[in-house]
Amino acid sequence: MKKWKLDRIISIATLVSSVVAIVLVLKKPQPVSQPIPPAVAAAKAESFQQKLQQLDQPRQAGQAPAEVHVNSDEVSAALAQAAGTLPAAALAGSGLPTSVPSSPDAPFAPGTPEVKDYQVSFEGDVARGQFVTNIGGKDVYVTLAGHLGSDSGYATFEPTEFKVGDLDIPVSLVNNALQKKLAEQRDRLKLPDDVGAIKVEKGELVMTGK
Repeated sequence: MKKWKLDRIISIATLVSSVVAIVLVLKKPQPVSQPIPPAVAAAKAESFQQKLQQLDQPRQAGQAPAEVHVNSDEVSAALAQAAGTLPAAALAGSGLPTSVPSSPDAPFAPGTPEVKDYQVSFEGDVARGQFVTNIGGKDVYVTLAGHLGSDSGYATFEPTEFKVGDLDIPVSLVNNALQKKLAEQRDRLKLPDDVGAIKVEKGELVMTGK
């Protein structure tokens, strides 16, 4: 009788834990950054492009490579512009394209989960990103944080935090799969020709030219 009661309690506890986990997975977490008005986002995206162009400027012999500092708003706006989610009215007159043509190199090929609503923030030397993907007809928020760097002309990422919805997932459980996925997508991690290295430092993305 006691064993039956214990088994029953364990079953109920397991069921409750599963329900709580599902609720946390589907729960919208705290955003990693605050939204900015479309007109401001367009200006931030243009600022991002202008800073990138600085890395392509010719330099004299012996001169140190150019270095630019980009904040999280500029990166988020550039991602939104690249994904085509900035309103065309906001982009008008900014010098940025008002639409993004589809191509075989699009970040998410048919058959893979659609990813939307990128958010990026930088804290100290940690980059934190959040996006929404649709799984089983439900919007699920994924939050990923870690150290962004570069090696041999390619971006690298070492995670320190992983969350699905409001549920914390131990990094040790996902790191191998994440690194495997990054290796499979290595071509997309190649740095632009005029960028020699990247890192997050003092709350900014620092890009150094070649």
